Amino acid sequence: MKKLGYVLLAATILAGCNTSEDTSAPASTHAHSHEGERYDNPQHMLQENLGEQALTFPPLLTPTSTDGNQIVYELTAQQGNMTFVDGVETGTYGYNGNFLGPVLRLEQGQEVTIKLTNDLPEPTTFHWHGLEVAGDARDGGPHAVIEPGVTETIQFTVNQQAATLWYHPHPMGYTAKQVYKGLAGLLYIEDATSKSLHLPNDYAINDFPIILQDRTLLDGELVYEEVANTMSTLGDTVMINGVVNPALTAPKEKVRLRILNGSNALTYYLKFENDMPFQLLATDGGFLQEASELTKLTLGAGERVEILVDLTQVEGNTLALLNNDTILMPINITGDAKEIQYDKELTTFEVPDDLVEQAPTKSITMEGMTENFLLNGQSFDPDRIDLRQKQGVTEIWEIENIITDEGAMAHPFHIHGTQFLVISVNGKTPDASMQGYKDTITVQPMDKVRIAVRFPEKGIYMFHCHILEHEDVGMMGQIEVY
Repeated sequence: MKKLGYVLLAATILAGCNTSEDTSAPASTHAHSHEGERYDNPQHMLQENLGEQALTFPPLLTPTSTDGNQIVYELTAQQGNMTFVDGVETGTYGYNGNFLGPVLRLEQGQEVTIKLTNDLPEPTTFHWHGLEVAGDARDGGPHAVIEPGVTETIQFTVNQQAATLWYHPHPMGYTAKQVYKGLAGLLYIEDATSKSLHLPNDYAINDFPIILQDRTLLDGELVYEEVANTMSTLGDTVMINGVVNPALTAPKEKVRLRILNGSNALTYYLKFENDMPFQLLATDGGFLQEASELTKLTLGAGERVEILVDLTQVEGNTLALLNNDTILMPINITGDAKEIQYDKELTTFEVPDDLVEQAPTKSITMEGMTENFLLNGQSFDPDRIDLRQKQGVTEIWEIENIITDEGAMAHPFHIHGTQFLVISVNGKTPDASMQGYKDTITVQPMDKVRIAVRFPEKGIYMFHCHILEHEDVGMMGQIEVY
């Protein structure tokens, strides 16, 4: 049994609350609660991935029907059982299966119908994180609840560029629990540009989905209520695509990793052994203008990246992806080296000069570290509209992470229904990892981030911290797009 008695680790370090890599300060054990008993939750150090199992990949969801440009999918949120370690079976949630969900592949311009069924014993929603859809049931925010045993149907047209998005539940007060138990999946959008680029695109052969999550397994069981923590629910065990201690097997060529931080709270500091460089291809909402060479990358909760890794440059047949200096994912390299050239120039978009120089039209403060998680000094009220913005008009939002008497931690800021551009961080040009389209950005304490926001559809949308426990206790607001 994993004893709840490890050295405590500061939530300001691991939980998307990172101000440095110092691990000396103790974490709060203030418990998160829904109904029932309250528990303490020591914050564990993430253990090294031993690579004892083969990494597997979510299945690609087969459409129920296709008719020209029209496509229909069916997705069911359901209970399941999994054995993660030690032969112990534990209860889980999943989409169309026991844990996590299949990958939905959409194309720009498609008319999409998805039949959504809730077979859980509790209400849920289906939120399409990063998808530009109307702010109603199609977005799947906390107002779009589907009761147990009910099937709803949503329809939309795909009107955005190629990107790696994801879907997960968003019911008020229960998002963290439902994601922790397994409700999450990937959604790929393809367009003419992505099809024309010479990039690895053979699913699970040289184009790999990588869903990063941290969990705590108590006697082999996944029990959210016994580890939940309002500050940030953190685990000691890495789980990738729902597999504990997995190793990726990949060919000795350039491979594409589509990485989702699907954790409730943990921020990952990604790099490869020996600081081997890699190419950043895309962020949350799509491709960068051109690939950017990096050696490290910060990925907050809810954020995604696509990277190109040249495995022909590895001496020997093994490589490890690290979180700080901890092995996150071992990679076993097979076959003979293949020298394949891929496009460096990916897409064309520019940030207009007038946006860079424009003063903010909306300002949001984020605060909270132990108990009071607030936006603009307020907690979420479903009957209150916090902001209003006209459809199709670009405005500059300034997001500031302030320090209070509680202290401060980083907060990943997410807006539904749009992809935004980061204009500046503390008045300076953002680094490469923030220069593509984004729907989530991790804002460090004392930072001021300016983003250019445009909503293509009308409706009421959520904006919130994507540490799931924080949104559950009310670190959310609403914007009406008219």
